[in-house]
Amino acid sequence: MNSYMPEGMLISEEDNYEYISSLEGLQKAQREGIILESVAVLCDHNFNLHVELPGKIKAIIPRAEVVKAQGNEEIKDIAILTRVGKTVAFKVIGFEKGENGKPIVILSRRAAQKECIHNYISALEPGDIIPAKVTHLENFGAFVDIGCGIVSLLSIDSISVSRISHPSARVCVGDVIYTVVKSIDDRGRIYVSSKELLGSWEENAAHFSEGQTVRGIIRSVESYGVFVELKPNLAGLAEYRADAEVGMTAAVYIKSIIPEKMKIKLIIIDSEDIQGYLEPLEYYIDTKTVTHIDSWRYSPKISKRVIESVF
Repeated sequence: MNSYMPEGMLISEEDNYEYISSLEGLQKAQREGIILESVAVLCDHNFNLHVELPGKIKAIIPRAEVVKAQGNEEIKDIAILTRVGKTVAFKVIGFEKGENGKPIVILSRRAAQKECIHNYISALEPGDIIPAKVTHLENFGAFVDIGCGIVSLLSIDSISVSRISHPSARVCVGDVIYTVVKSIDDRGRIYVSSKELLGSWEENAAHFSEGQTVRGIIRSVESYGVFVELKPNLAGLAEYRADAEVGMTAAVYIKSIIPEKMKIKLIIIDSEDIQGYLEPLEYYIDTKTVTHIDSWRYSPKISKRVIESVF
């Protein structure tokens, strides 16, 4: 049975190598319908992708088999060119003889994506928790691979509760993260979120106590104060400082923690122009055993202000 993981997560598996390292293994993969992975190393003038396989076995993904198009959409050349140098998922769909008589293995990334959509993605529902791999970043969010190269959007406001100016403040290309399915549009496109997995206000605030001096990252400088991130889902407010700049690492004194107002009052002791460290993502849900949530509440029960997600 195939595992519909983001591209790059199967390539180091022993079974994957055994299938792609010989013609016999590739023929078996074709018979069994196995999804495999390897690296695309070349795009030729006909926009066919050439895939690297052990033993100098020649393998090609024809242009029409690189991407599963949406509806009547045409496959854009850039969608093919950007695969070069990256791991691609594929199924073996045939064998041809080359000019020198040696076999050429014909692969299809499109077939792998079609199966992934049919058997996995089409069954997803809002609230499902799934792994995703960050593929590229934009000002408005991060694009993530949720299976066999199928891309979903993780918008910047869904990355964490703490305000950030760019997704790179939280994730890097290549990161494998956990996300929750936020919504599915009428075209079947999946939108995901991650803030619901990073803990409530109380769960994050429990790491800190009044009187402590801790490290944080300056995320926003306003006329009324400076927001300092203590955890990805937790920030406090310090008084305005003219020398404070977004991205700086700061040492902050915790003056008070007020659950009913969801406020942490801080005093900036010192700051450095070290563009802040990335706080490791800490999941407050056991992603190995919990695969779905119906709702999530960020705000404490004693708070009059309610911040929650309902799926």
